[in-house]
Amino acid sequence: MSAQLNEQFTTFTHQFAAAAARANRLALENAETIFGVQLKTFEKNIDATTAYFTELSEIRDVEAYKTVLPNGLQVAKENAERAAAAGQVVNGLTLKTNESLGQLAKSQFEAASGSAQATVAKATKTVKG
Repeated sequence: MSAQLNEQFTTFTHQFAAAAARANRLALENAETIFGVQLKTFEKNIDATTAYFTELSEIRDVEAYKTVLPNGLQVAKENAERAAAAGQVVNGLTLKTNESLGQLAKSQFEAASGSAQATVAKATKTVKG
């Protein structure tokens, strides 16, 4: 009986380690993807802002400011829209990853439950028999 418990414990430990490795991989892939999305958004926003400030620095008269200042508002608006869109993408990616982690946990619980029920049934049969 002790050998049977040791074998079962070893099996559960291996299953847990494999599940933990899969969960870590999923979390790392999610973090990597999120970082990439945010970095691309940041780069686009910096490029747009730099281009605007370059245009702004080349102005030499007051009248030109009247035409360039609305462009600044447009750049700010586009930057905010890009940031909001990136936030939505990040939320979607995180939701998908969390669903995958939930499915992984569910499958582990179902496997452990099934195995435990089989062991209990076998032990009960052995005790009765």
